Amino acid sequence: MSEQQSTTHYERTSPQIAKITFANPPVNLIVGETVLRLIEIVTELATDPDIQVVLFDSATPDFFYNHFDLAAAADFPAPEDPDAVPAWTNLVLELSRAPYITIAAIRGRTRGGGNELALALDLRYASREKAIFGQPEVGSGLLPGGGGSERLPRAIGRDRALEAILTSDDYDADTAERWGWVTRALPDSELDDFVGTVAARLASFDRTSLASAKAQINRASLPPDADLVAAYGEFTHSLTLPGFLTRAAGTQAVVEQAGIDFEYRLGHYIGIANQQS
Repeated sequence: MSEQQSTTHYERTSPQIAKITFANPPVNLIVGETVLRLIEIVTELATDPDIQVVLFDSATPDFFYNHFDLAAAADFPAPEDPDAVPAWTNLVLELSRAPYITIAAIRGRTRGGGNELALALDLRYASREKAIFGQPEVGSGLLPGGGGSERLPRAIGRDRALEAILTSDDYDADTAERWGWVTRALPDSELDDFVGTVAARLASFDRTSLASAKAQINRASLPPDADLVAAYGEFTHSLTLPGFLTRAAGTQAVVEQAGIDFEYRLGHYIGIANQQS
């Protein structure tokens, strides 16, 4: 697929810095092509001797990386070997241990798989006015499968992770910053300059020192790979369970009534769908 048709655009802004921009309007759902293109980019960067910083942002107003498009779940890459690590899981694992620093500039909603991708990145800077976070799976009868259940407790603590995942509600940037969900929340007008300054500073440092220090912190903070593999299997299994299947019709009715506002206020509508079902 050509870069023009892709949901994910790659740009090299300097020898040391790259930028990955997600654009799948109107609401930036993650589809199979998104995963394949990200894998392609990450594979290419793995052998790049110069890259030190990779920025992630969005070209779609009001949405960063949103949740998986379950209507297109059949298009997600599946391993031929049932014992192989699922493609999405391998992607977030590779980003976590990559020998470069990954930075998210988050504007808009980032939920489900999108939030799990953001959690796999090293630094997350959020627009105070525009960033929204959530793990909406449980409210839909599903389970998180991309690392949310493994990374959120380590970032924000067990009780807050339980609240976020079990209620499936939306959380603003101020709460996310206070809890440790993001590295820092900034006024929207300052976000790009701040992220650019951090990226340029890191790009000026020694590459080996950056990668080695990241590896040291990873040893102290990352969940076991096997836990993420297990979680993805539990997510895919939950797609077949009555808890999800019985809620899908009710949720679809709410979606048809709410239109695009459903994605803008997903946490709110998930509650309504369950109370009406």
